[in-house]
Amino acid sequence: MASGNGWYLIGPLIAVGLVGFLGAVFWRMGLQWTTVREPDVAGLSIFGEPEYAEYEDYGLLCPAAVTADAEVADDIRRRLGDAGIRATRTYDREGRTVVLVFAEQLEEARRLAL
Repeated sequence: MASGNGWYLIGPLIAVGLVGFLGAVFWRMGLQWTTVREPDVAGLSIFGEPEYAEYEDYGLLCPAAVTADAEVADDIRRRLGDAGIRATRTYDREGRTVVLVFAEQLEEARRLAL
């Protein structure tokens, strides 16, 4: 059996070419690898942006404050806890920290978050 003619390389070359082609198609369609980017918001946003509430759904909880700094969010949670308001925190799609409270305590929580 002659192995010097190079036919055994055809299968792997086709596979590599197909993977490269599919990668180029997916890249062109906008399916690039997602990268973690730095949050654009500096400081604290108490009332949030109007479009912010459209995309995020937290069920019974409402965002009382949005901040780029997790320590600020922890301080707000402690302050709300001292006032008897139950609060938790989570992260949004941009990596910002969101302090969440129940809807009936939202206005008071926003006043205390200042």
